[in-house]
Amino acid sequence: MTSNALALPLRSSRSLRDHPLVAGYAPVLTMVLALVAIWYVAAVAMNWSLVRDGFEREETPYTTSDVLAGTMDAERPLLPAPHQIASAFLDSVFGYPPFAPRSLVYHSLVTLSATLLGFVLGALFGIVLALLIVHSRVLERSLLPWIICSQMVPVLALAPIFIVVLGALGLHGLLPKAIISAYLCFFPITIGMVKGFTSPDPLQLELMRTWSATPRQVLWKLRWPASVPYLVASLKVAVTISLIGAIVAELPTGAEAGIGARLLSGSYYGQTIQLWSALVAAAVLSSGLIALIGLIERTIGRRMGAH
Repeated sequence: MTSNALALPLRSSRSLRDHPLVAGYAPVLTMVLALVAIWYVAAVAMNWSLVRDGFEREETPYTTSDVLAGTMDAERPLLPAPHQIASAFLDSVFGYPPFAPRSLVYHSLVTLSATLLGFVLGALFGIVLALLIVHSRVLERSLLPWIICSQMVPVLALAPIFIVVLGALGLHGLLPKAIISAYLCFFPITIGMVKGFTSPDPLQLELMRTWSATPRQVLWKLRWPASVPYLVASLKVAVTISLIGAIVAELPTGAEAGIGARLLSGSYYGQTIQLWSALVAAAVLSSGLIALIGLIERTIGRRMGAH
């Protein structure tokens, strides 16, 4: 009786540890809790002198606990505490109508529209470039080095040039931001698809030739299915880069809407909490886009017979 009673809790604890949800999310949750704890310590360390100097300027008696509490609730902290950022984020999302100028939903939708347009343009351009490179040795030698060199110049330096040139051509609003996003995101798609299109085994290519397959048939029956895993991985990288490009494109234009505009206004007026909440919105947006591509990946995998 006693040994059985002791064995039951041991078995239940082992089964709990082996549960897929626990095994999958426990490491992530542990890391998140550790980062939050480090963040709180950093917030106290960075805001300590700021809060203490505020007490001294007002000639108000204070204790160590007063300064410690002040580091958690400073109006313009050097580093906001996690609960301040979460409160500001939730208030910006749920505290205003979705299309109000102060709503993060509105600003996120503005940035998302440029992100998606740029992502589609960059993906199409990258796939076309990959097809040209794979089917022409001359283009491989001439285009590929320039494609790689195109990513060596920081986008912060190129964005104002793009905005000025496109503005001179009469292009304003959404399209210039989308073009900058496309410029950033086409590169991983091109490189990934070149790798994907050339991934079939030489014996498979020889077999297609013995069947007198045309280049188009080789592409659709062999190269394209083989490149799908590379395409999905490239799209996950490209969509996050596209979002970064849309945000960066909003900075030199002094945009009044978008996540980049929220970052600018927070920087100008020392609203660090607003700045961090905009960064959280960008992270949530990026995670949602990656999850959407993951859903598309699973759908394609099922249609291709993957389990």
